[in-house]
Amino acid sequence: MKNIAVLTSGGDAPGMNAAIRAVVRTGLGSGLTVWGVYQGYSGLIEGSFKKLGARDVGSIIQRGGTILGSARCMEFQTEEGRELAIRRMKGAGIEGLVVIGGNGSQTGANALHQMGFPVVGVASTIDNDLYGSDITIGVDTALNIALDALDNLKVTASSHRRALLVEVMGRKCGYLALMAGIAGGAEAIVLPEIEVIPEQLAERIQDGYERGKPHAIVVVAEGAKYNAEALCKYFEEHDLLLGYEFRSTVLGYVQRGGVPTCSDRLLGTRLGSEAVEQMIAGNTGVLVGVSGNSVITTPLDEVVTGHKPLDPWFLKAADMLAR
Repeated sequence: MKNIAVLTSGGDAPGMNAAIRAVVRTGLGSGLTVWGVYQGYSGLIEGSFKKLGARDVGSIIQRGGTILGSARCMEFQTEEGRELAIRRMKGAGIEGLVVIGGNGSQTGANALHQMGFPVVGVASTIDNDLYGSDITIGVDTALNIALDALDNLKVTASSHRRALLVEVMGRKCGYLALMAGIAGGAEAIVLPEIEVIPEQLAERIQDGYERGKPHAIVVVAEGAKYNAEALCKYFEEHDLLLGYEFRSTVLGYVQRGGVPTCSDRLLGTRLGSEAVEQMIAGNTGVLVGVSGNSVITTPLDEVVTGHKPLDPWFLKAADMLAR
């Protein structure tokens, strides 16, 4: 194998650029030519390729987002679109592909693998819902952004004796909400994985108010049955005012765009470099991730069908500590 390519797909995550840099420089150091694919799977179909040198990835490790860009591509979801993508790569002499991204991205990678094209995935999503890695690129930065927001919001909430419902990202996974809520000292955490009963949540907040708490912070995962706005509306419609003034805050995409932390830079570097090593060794059709302190590989067909549950210890801790 002499030519490989790298693309980023799906939602951007802080640390993706560190992974791109590691793929390029590890590949060059191993005697490979490395191509960058621009705008994700759309770039594969359009042939948006560029040879990348060491200087092309200089001074990007500290940047959020992805220098290669990302885009949705409905055409790639068809077999014809994937066949065209493979023809484009083969026409450029590309013999293997590194895909940096989350669930949807690795589903695409697995589809290429099933069609016989060598692919290695790199675990990258702020949601941390990807099977095959304890932690994924972007999670640490997103958590720190959410935690910083919670710390700031708590100051205002205490000043005005308010209850703030703070919505964080994560799709159908409550990892970000759970960890940010515990670290931020939230009074309650609302997750997609656990059914929330608004009246019980109101009782918990009311109990804190009666014990003299100057504020209530409720962290809500965006994929929960009731998001932050819906909970505020429910409390108002059912006259569950609880003594506090209620406000909802949606953090949204601000969690994606931060400067990557040291942890995410190191994780991106480690996984990106290992992806190239796996490609050279001929171990393709796998996702590169971490388990404990070790880098591991997981077959892509297991990744796209597997489920990653929340740690029950943290679920218990969230309930026990919010007093």
